[in-house]
Amino acid sequence: MTIEFGLDTFGDVTRGPDGELLSQAQTIRNVVAQAELADRVGVDFFGVGEHHRPEFAVSAPEMVLAAIASRTERMRLGTAVTVLSSDDPVRVYERFATLDAVSDGRAEIVVGRGSFIESFPLFGYDLRDYEALFEEKLDLLVELVKEQPVTWSGTMRAPLADADVFPKTANGMPVWVGVGGSPESVVRVARHGVGLMLAIIGGPAARFAPFVELYHRSVNSFGTQQHPIAVHSPGHIGDTDEQAWEEAFPGFEAMHNAIGRERGWPEYSRARFQNDVGPAGAVYSGSPDRVAAKIADTIRTLGIGRFDLKYATGTLTHEAMMRSIELYGTEVVPRVKRLLAD
Repeated sequence: MTIEFGLDTFGDVTRGPDGELLSQAQTIRNVVAQAELADRVGVDFFGVGEHHRPEFAVSAPEMVLAAIASRTERMRLGTAVTVLSSDDPVRVYERFATLDAVSDGRAEIVVGRGSFIESFPLFGYDLRDYEALFEEKLDLLVELVKEQPVTWSGTMRAPLADADVFPKTANGMPVWVGVGGSPESVVRVARHGVGLMLAIIGGPAARFAPFVELYHRSVNSFGTQQHPIAVHSPGHIGDTDEQAWEEAFPGFEAMHNAIGRERGWPEYSRARFQNDVGPAGAVYSGSPDRVAAKIADTIRTLGIGRFDLKYATGTLTHEAMMRSIELYGTEVVPRVKRLLAD
């Protein structure tokens, strides 16, 4: 199997050389520069997340991806993720089909329910409909990407009767669904015949092996299309383990504690971070050798077809992220390929 390698960012608002937080506008411009570098060093996919809270600069990822499309040549572009539950599937299709046009066929739709809830009240949706909204809207989106007139009805939005949407794409639109690890979500992905992207942000990758097996069994049961499975996990690469960890920890600490204050999590510690970067954790951080070995082990363990490194976390500086991207493309990916070949 050909293995692909991607990078994801949520557009975390970072600190500048003076230690002060950058503006959200500068953060977005930095994301575009980071994507340019990713394209130059051979990364296969670049994903930009959607959030609606102060720690993240990107609330309209398709706009950022369009800017990236104009300054890159080869890598595919998508979100990480589009919060489909609080969006309209018709508009999602139209925005991505437009991105596909300006990028010359490089767009992918990556949707999810979202791990944050700010978009629901912001766009007038009831959180009590969390599950039903996603199920219905995914069902409609899957019909829309067939690019034929759609007749559809549900309970969460107005029905469509022989509705056609534009622009059309040249070669179709890949659709992925980001899943945090519930069996019901995995079965839903298989039933709709779209790609499964496992968001592994805690614990060893091996604990997700049953979900991979469940996906394959479910695809066979439904008779839908089998797709390669992708994994999305956080990390940071430095020239040495110690450099990577010293750079990464403050950002991981800041982000974890900001979210944790809302969700009742304990304070993030250096000991917890060191466990997360070890074999039993889901953070891929360290030297190129260490990160490559851990990625190769994850690919072997789960039999996945793509690994996406979430390279931005918290207040990690733009300069450190640029070096991490460079090392990922020029050193980590070639090492992983050699390890898998061996």
